[in-house]
Amino acid sequence: MDLTRLSLRLRIFLFFAALAFGNLAALVAGLIFGFHKLGRPEALDGFVVGGSVAGLAILGLIAAVWFLFDANLAKPIERLAGSIRARTQTSVESALDQLPGRYLGDLAPAAAAIAQNLNETRSALTESVQRETTRLAREKERLETLLSDVPVGVLLCTADHALVFYNGQAVDLLGGTHAPGLDRRVFDFLNPAPIQHAYARLLATADPDAASDLLCATVADGRTLAARMRLISEGEDHHVVRNAGYVLTLRDVSADMRAHAGREALMDELFDRIRRPAAALQSLTGVLIADDGPTEPQARAQLRGAARAEAGSLSHAIHTLFERHEAMRADWWPLAMIRASDFGAAVQARVAAEGNGDLLPVTAPLMLRIEGFEMVALIAHLVRRLGASRLEKRLEVLEEGAGALLALEWRGEAVAIAELDGWLTEPLDVGIPDVTGRRVLSVHATDLWPERLHEGRHRLCLPLREARRIGNGPRPVPRKVVYDFDLLGRGKESAFAETPLDKLTFVVFDTETTGLLPTEGDEIVQIAAVRIVNGRRVATEVFDTLVNPGRHIPEASTVIHGITDAMVTEAPPIAEVGRRFHKFAEGAVLVAHNAPFDMEFLRRKELLIGKNFDNPVLDTVLLSAVIFGPSESHSLDALTHRLGITIPEEARHTAIGDTIATADAFLRLLPALKARGLTTFGAVLTEVRKHGRILRDANE
Repeated sequence: MDLTRLSLRLRIFLFFAALAFGNLAALVAGLIFGFHKLGRPEALDGFVVGGSVAGLAILGLIAAVWFLFDANLAKPIERLAGSIRARTQTSVESALDQLPGRYLGDLAPAAAAIAQNLNETRSALTESVQRETTRLAREKERLETLLSDVPVGVLLCTADHALVFYNGQAVDLLGGTHAPGLDRRVFDFLNPAPIQHAYARLLATADPDAASDLLCATVADGRTLAARMRLISEGEDHHVVRNAGYVLTLRDVSADMRAHAGREALMDELFDRIRRPAAALQSLTGVLIADDGPTEPQARAQLRGAARAEAGSLSHAIHTLFERHEAMRADWWPLAMIRASDFGAAVQARVAAEGNGDLLPVTAPLMLRIEGFEMVALIAHLVRRLGASRLEKRLEVLEEGAGALLALEWRGEAVAIAELDGWLTEPLDVGIPDVTGRRVLSVHATDLWPERLHEGRHRLCLPLREARRIGNGPRPVPRKVVYDFDLLGRGKESAFAETPLDKLTFVVFDTETTGLLPTEGDEIVQIAAVRIVNGRRVATEVFDTLVNPGRHIPEASTVIHGITDAMVTEAPPIAEVGRRFHKFAEGAVLVAHNAPFDMEFLRRKELLIGKNFDNPVLDTVLLSAVIFGPSESHSLDALTHRLGITIPEEARHTAIGDTIATADAFLRLLPALKARGLTTFGAVLTEVRKHGRILRDANE
């Protein structure tokens, strides 16, 4: 038997057990020898009684000494070893607690000194490395900013079609309830056939400069996207390997296709509605001017009437189609959403720069859909034409239905319609001669008219078709790039149990519930989760939602997690949330603190959700026991305190707060596990099952 595989406490226990057995054996042997040497059979009872008393005394003494050794030597050494290992492998900066090792002589102070020296050395090294890499970090931030503002979606995928990189525009384009995530298959978001065909074509060419244009559709809503694929070349000669990854750029062409279809339909209708009146007019005109045409006045009058009717029909058709064309122009022209306050400030600055006096912008909290440069030029042009005789000019932006109203007000003389029409035909100062105020109005599918106000004030009104109020809505997804290029070089593992820990994807999660007894009807009220890929927590890949439990939340539970009945009234039920969470955790190892509790709630809803939570599971309670020994406290507060992790008071007992704390603790436990030789998932699972008396394994 290899005793080195046993824990220190168990080896000490076996040592004292062997000592007790040896003492008892020696006592029995001595009594037997003495009894035979004495040669008096009547003395047997005395030998037995004396031996029993001596044996019990020996056992009691050895047990007491073992207890003292275990409490004051074995346990402190085990705890000290776990603390040293945690500080050696992770950046725990808190001072090592010497109190448990007070009976270990100079070992605890020496360990504390080593830990302190290690922290100081690590801090100095970190500072030096940080100083040397500041320039690279700045360049990396600039690159990320540049890529996050690229006006197209960008995906970088491995040969197995797993995501390695994506930007904020790609998140918007792919849509759906499931946001992209690192190491997730791109086929979860895009239909696979066009991508697979384009990838096969590019591999067949083996040309590193080749690109393939394709059309693909999103899985969530069937939106049509124009895409371009290019393989990633490797090596100094930039050759293409058989398992090359690829870059996919995406652009939404659904709106372009709808606009194109609308234009085509309008043109078809235009020709259809003009062709018949034009043909009729041509025939009637030919009859009227022909030498052999009718000469009777009544017949000619009828022909002229028919010609006028056809001409009126043609004129009406042209007018109607022109109005529809102008109304659709705003959909064809690229208009952006601009903050009303920014628009007002731009107009004010331009008016001041042109020396046309002061203009006071008064804006509602709106986002306006306009072509900002030309609209600023139009308003500035109108202010210039109003002249110095019209005073107290102000530009007011008002909310009006689904759109907005731009109102240019002043005190003084009114503006006549004919005068305003003349202003709108004049070219604007935008560097292009044919851009007039009338054209800008046409692009925005709107018009401009004067109105009289009270007390000698007047205004010009310009309505906008589309605007939206700026409110305190949900926090937007950060428009940043998310990537891990190490995933490109990661190979497939043959067996899951033999997969190295740093090759696995983890989803750390936590739930808040109505109570502690799922068997008696308690339900989930909140689920939160984060993803860990390649040994780091991906800050943008977060799952956090309230759940409607379909029952009253007891006040005692609300006191703990702060979730009330009113907060979950509009929340989705567990069936919907469970399916979304299952997709978020697909292909990952689930990690939780006291995992059997959370998994019990999820597995009881598998039939309702329609999905099985058969993911492998790791429990940070058991991992803590492996590192720090089973005799320590393994609550989340105790674990995070030992690892130097601070949980903000307002985040404690919230699903997302506890999830992030558990994830950070898990990331600090991983190096300590690997330092003990537990480098694969199977090895860790075997080790944690030795601590089943603390908590049952959630994989069973």
